[in-house]
Amino acid sequence: MQRIAVDVGNTGTKYGIFEGNSLVKQGYFQGIDNMPGEILNHTFEDAIVASVAADAANYSARLSVSGNIVTLSAQTALPVLNNYKTPQTLGADRIAAAVGANYLFPGRNCLVFDAGTAITHEFITNDGTYMGGGIAPGLRMKLKALHTFTERLPLIDQIPDKFPLTGQSTQESILSGVLTGTVAELNGLIQLYSEKAPDLTVILCGGDAGFFESNLKGRIFVIPELVLIGLHRILTYNV
Repeated sequence: MQRIAVDVGNTGTKYGIFEGNSLVKQGYFQGIDNMPGEILNHTFEDAIVASVAADAANYSARLSVSGNIVTLSAQTALPVLNNYKTPQTLGADRIAAAVGANYLFPGRNCLVFDAGTAITHEFITNDGTYMGGGIAPGLRMKLKALHTFTERLPLIDQIPDKFPLTGQSTQESILSGVLTGTVAELNGLIQLYSEKAPDLTVILCGGDAGFFESNLKGRIFVIPELVLIGLHRILTYNV
């Protein structure tokens, strides 16, 4: 039978359907009322639901499961050691990304960037210890903030493939400040963590992973389904 992992985010919900350890189908929807039929009309062996935005119980209640439903929380058993000082405040997507990285790259120091509404980074050591990370505004959040908290700066809602280092118009200057600045921010973090862990493996996921893949230095692994893989790994560990 199949298992399902559901990741309820700030702007929408991702889901992954697994057979064994293989992710065989994944999708995205916005709002619980738009849950697709391939979820609603199927009975799964086990399920895991993680949420950073809404009540996970509402999503769990919509699932038909013959076995166990795990709602990811600070009390959920993990296949890694969690060294975070306040696990009760740790975002489910953050720990899932770290678990996914540790599963895919065992015995490696991993730095994970999840580039979405926010840009988070997670550091997990080669012995499977999650050390924590950081949270910063995402690209669109920065662009929206410039427009919202100033009188005359325009809203830019598209992330171009190419952007200037030196802006020669207001729009170009915003793109330079936000995009060049954020790329420099991530490159700086990679450098700092590389000094801490020379064998560092860097992994990208999230909606803007493609943008950063094209602009960051060094070897980067882009794994869009990383959080779903991590959730499935946690589910497997608990059933």
